[in-house]
Amino acid sequence: MSGSVSLVGELDLLLPITALLPLTAVLLVSQSNPYQTLVLRGILGSVSTLIYALLGAPDVAITEALVGTLLSTTLYAVALRSSMALRLTYPADDPPSESTQGLLRDWLGPLSLRLRLLPPEPAEPGEADASHGQLGPGLRLVLANPRLAERLRALEGFRRWQSSGGELLPGEGP
Repeated sequence: MSGSVSLVGELDLLLPITALLPLTAVLLVSQSNPYQTLVLRGILGSVSTLIYALLGAPDVAITEALVGTLLSTTLYAVALRSSMALRLTYPADDPPSESTQGLLRDWLGPLSLRLRLLPPEPAEPGEADASHGQLGPGLRLVLANPRLAERLRALEGFRRWQSSGGELLPGEGP
């Protein structure tokens, strides 16, 4: 290319769009909700794509759109979906009631965790347990990870759990 690029006419359009990049980046790193970060990551990639296209780099814009926006956002969504669940087993003779499940879901909501109740299955010798803890009779919750138990104790839902007669016990963690 021998011609020079002039942005004089497009500066009015380019500056506001470029200002969205640091704003979106600051919002992205300050979020505590992983689902909001997922949306902001998509916005950040889309704004970057638009800037590259306006600056005359369509190849970089297409790459950013495909890899930086679509692929990374999709992979992040799949990772979130598979990892943001608290898996609890329960005794075969005492499945948790709907009110108990509602208490647990309200409690886990601020951490963006979903509740997955697993029926008890006999473990094969040498096989790792797929659950994060056990929900016992009488609203007794035993978690394998003591750090998770501490985080849950700090939430408002723990007080509601206790006032309903529940208890939270840390198990033996790593």
